Amino acid sequence: MAIKQVEIEMLLKEGFPDADIYVQDLAGDDNHFSAKIKSAQFKGKSRVQQHQMVYNALKGKMGNELHALALTTEEK
Repeated sequence: MAIKQVEIEMLLKEGFPDADIYVQDLAGDDNHFSAKIKSAQFKGKSRVQQHQMVYNALKGKMGNELHALALTTEEK
């Protein structure tokens, strides 16, 4: 089962309310996305920790409904 771009955006906005978020469906198949997230919540966190925070915000969808996510995170 695929996931819609709007659902990814909703989950990320819920997890990072202060963030600038840009999500793109790379293949038009609801399976391969890229996400750029700029949030103050990332301050002082390593890249791995930032990505773990994003995966947590996706509430178990990564690897299930969401097949691939090219992820860029940075401090706001």
